Amino acid sequence: MKPTEAINSKTAVRLCVETNLPAKNMAYRKVTAGHGGALHSQDLDGEALQATVLDLEWDMEKELEEPGFERFQLESTGQRPAGNSTAPTDLDMEPVQPSVSPQGRFERLQEDPDYVSHFTRPAPKSSRRTCWKAAKYFVVGSGLFFIGLLIGRYTRQTGRSGLTPNNRTLPAPPAGPGDLHRVILQDISVEGIKARLRDFKQLSEEEEMSQVKLLLQQWTTLGLTDVHVTNYTVLLGLPGSSPNTITDKASSRCFLPNGKSCDPKSYNPQSMEQLFTYAAYSANGTLEAAVVDVRYGTVDDLIQARISDNVTNKIALLKLGHAPFLYKLSLLAEAGFGGVLPYVDPCDLPNERQVLDEAFGITLNPGGDPSTPGYPSIDGSYREKLSNLTRLLVQPISASLARELLSAPGTASAVRDKCTPLTMPATAARKIIILHIGTQTAYQTVHNVIGYLKGGINPDRYVLVGSRHRSWAGVSAAGADSGSAIITEVVASLTAQIRQGWQPDRTTVFCSWGGSAFGNIGSFEWGEELRQVLLSNAVAYVSLHHPVRGKGPLHAIASPSLQQLAADITHKWPTFNCTRHGECSGSYVSSAQTQGDVDYFANHLGIPAVEFAYQETKAGEKPSFLSEALFPASSSVTETLDPSFSFHAMVAKLTGEAILRLVNEPVLPVNALDIALDVQNKLQGNDELPTERLLALAGALRESAQLFQSDEMRPANDPRERDPLRVRMLNDVLQDLEKNFLASPAPPGCYRNILYTLDERTPRFSILMDAQDVLKLHRSNETALLSLSAISNAISSAERHLRAGIALFENDPKRKN
Repeated sequence: MKPTEAINSKTAVRLCVETNLPAKNMAYRKVTAGHGGALHSQDLDGEALQATVLDLEWDMEKELEEPGFERFQLESTGQRPAGNSTAPTDLDMEPVQPSVSPQGRFERLQEDPDYVSHFTRPAPKSSRRTCWKAAKYFVVGSGLFFIGLLIGRYTRQTGRSGLTPNNRTLPAPPAGPGDLHRVILQDISVEGIKARLRDFKQLSEEEEMSQVKLLLQQWTTLGLTDVHVTNYTVLLGLPGSSPNTITDKASSRCFLPNGKSCDPKSYNPQSMEQLFTYAAYSANGTLEAAVVDVRYGTVDDLIQARISDNVTNKIALLKLGHAPFLYKLSLLAEAGFGGVLPYVDPCDLPNERQVLDEAFGITLNPGGDPSTPGYPSIDGSYREKLSNLTRLLVQPISASLARELLSAPGTASAVRDKCTPLTMPATAARKIIILHIGTQTAYQTVHNVIGYLKGGINPDRYVLVGSRHRSWAGVSAAGADSGSAIITEVVASLTAQIRQGWQPDRTTVFCSWGGSAFGNIGSFEWGEELRQVLLSNAVAYVSLHHPVRGKGPLHAIASPSLQQLAADITHKWPTFNCTRHGECSGSYVSSAQTQGDVDYFANHLGIPAVEFAYQETKAGEKPSFLSEALFPASSSVTETLDPSFSFHAMVAKLTGEAILRLVNEPVLPVNALDIALDVQNKLQGNDELPTERLLALAGALRESAQLFQSDEMRPANDPRERDPLRVRMLNDVLQDLEKNFLASPAPPGCYRNILYTLDERTPRFSILMDAQDVLKLHRSNETALLSLSAISNAISSAERHLRAGIALFENDPKRKN
C-alpha cells in the first residue's frame, strides 16, 4: 500500500468511528448473519421485519464485495501473531485490553470475549460516498444487533431447559473462564454428594473390589476417558488369627488392646474391632518387661526416662502426637526399648470424639510395598524377604488401658479446658506386663482406579487429583468414602461441561488409591511405575485424602509455591470458615506435612500439592499427627461431623476451583517468590545452628525469584508476550522448581521435601529438628552439619534453576528486540 493510501484508509476508519460505525461490531455481525438463519424466524415479530433485515444483509454483502474489501478479516487477539500485525494503528480508537486475573496472571486469549477487526482498503472516492456507506452500515448494524439479542435470549432459554444424562440442569455454555468456573462450581451440590456417599456406604466394609467396581462404573458413565484399574501384588502386614494381648503379671489380669478382659465370655474372637486394632509390620513374639512412661517420646522425654532408669528392653508407653510416629519409634529403638504401646490421650482429641475405650490400628510402613523399596511391584521385580519393618513389638492400646498401666487415678476426660493429661504418678511403681503379638505378613493385591480428562492445548501436562477407597477392614471408612463421593461429584461437574463442548487446557488425572492405610501403597507403586513420566509431565497434585476431619475451621495445606493459589481460593469463600456455633475465623494456609497419598508426589517427586480440609484446631495446639491412628468403624461419624453435608460441598467447590485454575491458566499459578520467602522465614530466628551462610544463599534465591517473577512472569500478562513457546518454557521452569528441595535421606516420618514443616505455627526445616535432637542425645554435631549441607545444596540448586530459566529468555531474539 502506498503512503497516501494508508493515510486515506486511516481517515476512512476514523470517519466510520465519528459516524458511530463500530468497525469490530460490524465485522462480528457480518459473521453472525450467516450463521443465525435457522433461529431468525422463531424470534421476529413479523415477516416485514425479516425481509427488511435480509435486504440490509444483501446490501452489506454487495458492499463488501467492492474493490478494497477483499482483505476484510476478523481476528481474535489470541490468534494474531504478537508484534507482527501490519494493520495501521489508529490512536483515536480505544485499544482492546486483555483479560487479566486479580492475581496478575492472565487468562487464555482464545477465551477473551473482546475481538478486534481490522481491514485495509484504498481511500474512498468521496466523503459523501463514505458517509452514505457509514449510514447504511449503521442501519445494518443496529438491525443485526437487535436480532442478536433475540437469538441470545432464545439460546439461553433453550439451554436452561436442557437436561444432561444424569438429570442435572445446566445453563448454556459459558462465554469465558469466569463464567465457566461459576457454572461448574454451581453444579456441585449437597444432594449430589449425599447420594454418592450413600452408594459407597452400602458396599461391604471388607470387600475392596466392590468399591473399585463402583468407581470404575461411575467414572466411565460420567465420561472420563481411559478409565482403568491398576493392580499390584504387595506385602501387607495383617493381624493374626487371634487378638494380641497385654497381661499384668502381678494380678494375672489379661487385657485386649481396647482394655477389655481376655475372658472368652467378654469378647467375640471374630470381632473386627478386636482383630484389626494392631500395628501393621510389627515384630512378632512375647516380651515380659516393665512399662516406662515416655509421654510424647520427645528427646527431652527420653532423656528424662533414661535418667530415672535403664530402659533397655523395657516397654514404652507412648502418646501419639507432636511428631510423626515413625520418627519417635526410631528414637525409642535407638534408646534400646524392646516394645511400644502407643495410645491417644483424650486431652489431645476434639471434644466431639471420645475414644477412651477404643483401640486403633496403625502402620509402621513409611510408604509403598516394603518388599520392593524404591521400585514398583510389577512382574519381574525382585522382592525382599522380610516379616516386619522393626525389631520392636508394637501394639496400639486404648486410653483406658493406658490409664490402667500407668496406675493413673481418676478418669481422664476432654471437657473444655479442664482435661488432665494421662501420666504416671511419681509415687507409682512400674508395672511388669507380658506383651504378646502374633501379627503376620502376606502378599495381597491392591487396586487403583485411574481416569483421564484429556486436555486440548497441553495434553501432556497432568494435574493429578487423588482420593482413596477403603483398604483396612474394620476401621473407620468415613474419610475414604467422603473423598470418593467428593471426587466423583467433581468429575460429574467437569464432564457435564465436556458434553457442552468445553475442553481443559491440560489433562486432569483422577485417581482413587488402594492400600492407603498400610502406607499409601497404591499411590507409591503407581508413582514408582510412572516415575519418569510424572517427573516430566505432572504439574500439581490436588488431594482429597480426608476432607472432613472435624467441625473446626478450614485448613488449606499447600506447598509454598501454591500457597498464594490456596489463599486466593479460600478468600473467595469467607463463609466457608464458620463453625457450627456461627463463629468465623481466618482460614489456615500452611505447608505442614500431612498424611495420605500426597506423600509420594510432593515428598518424593517434588510436585506442588494442595489440599483443603475441615478439622478441629485448638489455640497453641502442637502438630497432632493423630490421623495416623485408624479407629474402628463408625457408621455415624460423617453425620456427626457434617450432618448438613455443607462442609463436604464446600471442600468440593474449593477443590474444583483449584483444579480449574491449574488446568486452565496459561501460566501455572506457581509462585517462585513465595518459595524464596518461605526459605528465609524457616532460617530466621534459629540461634542454635550456624545459618549465616544459608541466609546469604536464601537472599540470592530471593533476588533471582524476584527477577524471574518481574521480568518473565509479569510480562506474560501482555498479549504481545504470549507466545506459546515462551509460555511453555516458563511453565517448565515453574513446575520443576520444587524438585530442587528434595533432600536425601530424611528423618523417619519426615518429608524429603524440606519446604514442608511439621508445625504449621512454627515453620522450620524438619531435618534441622532431627539435627538438634541428635545434638542433645549424643553431643554430636555431625548430623547438624549434614543437614545444613543438604539445605545449602537445595537453596543453591533452586537459585541456579531460576538463573538458568532467566538465561533462556535473555537469549530469546524476540525479547532482545
